[in-house]
Amino acid sequence: MRSAARLSVIVLVVFLVAGCSDRLEGKFGEELYQEGCAHCHGVELTGGTGPNIGPGSNAEIELSDQQIADVIRVGPGSMPGFGRRLTDAQIDSVVEYLRLVQRGPG
Repeated sequence: MRSAARLSVIVLVVFLVAGCSDRLEGKFGEELYQEGCAHCHGVELTGGTGPNIGPGSNAEIELSDQQIADVIRVGPGSMPGFGRRLTDAQIDSVVEYLRLVQRGPG
């Protein structure tokens, strides 16, 4: 009977995990940034828990698009990596959004 109970718990967990959708799934660009990044890097990219990545920041001046994409994928230091949660297209869309904000209006 223990095996049957154990199997029931495993099946229940599998169904619960399969039924949970990732809050970042299907999102791109600004929407993805606001949902997954803004709580650390600020709504306006000005920083907070994470560094400033907006206009005039090291992210704008010193990092290439590929380097920013790699940071998003791997996550240096205390930043979590998003490489397993986001597609390459989603990561590219966040980089495009960052560059758009960094350039500013005009």
